[in-house]
Amino acid sequence: MSQHTESASPGSYSKRLSLCNEVIGALAFEQQCALAAALGYRALELAPFTLTDDPTRLSDSDALRIRTTAADHGLAISGLHWLLVKPAGFSMTHPEAAVREKTAQWMVRCVELCALMGGQYLVHGSGGQRSVWPGQSHAQALALATECWAKAGTAATQAGVQYCVEPLSADQTPIVNTVEQGIAVVRSVNTPGLRTMLDTCSGGKTETLPLDQVIRH
Repeated sequence: MSQHTESASPGSYSKRLSLCNEVIGALAFEQQCALAAALGYRALELAPFTLTDDPTRLSDSDALRIRTTAADHGLAISGLHWLLVKPAGFSMTHPEAAVREKTAQWMVRCVELCALMGGQYLVHGSGGQRSVWPGQSHAQALALATECWAKAGTAATQAGVQYCVEPLSADQTPIVNTVEQGIAVVRSVNTPGLRTMLDTCSGGKTETLPLDQVIRH
């Protein structure tokens, strides 16, 4: 479940509860929408792999249909997450440039799909697709991952959405484990569409400060 703050009136804010849809991914999408709405959620945060076995084949019309189906149930699509699960073979740090380029192209396409669905952000976790390969140094792997994030961030800037680098715990990836490391990536790319975020589960394992202080910091 995600919480996103939206302005209700000048000087006041409300929380929009958004359900990460993989928890009900076994249901048809229309059934997911009906259940989420009945439970009081106002939006869905979509994992592309729950929509089809090969989400790279999702068309613009598919994205618009998903947006309409959600709206018919009183729901928005808040954003996308878990972007690189399917199809297999994505890697931002792979030694082969062709694999990295294919991955970056899909990241950019996720931005396009998110915008078409009416989403506001993308959460880039996918720890298994940002590993350090044999023969690589950590710095080399991070630099390659940052190149992919830069392409996605540029696309996000153009599309008017936010592409968020999600720091993950060290048991999931060696690349970007803390918010401070995420900020370093964002600053190095320096485009408005690339941001970082705090995942409270991973943050509880990796951050040295209490999470409320991390947010304020």
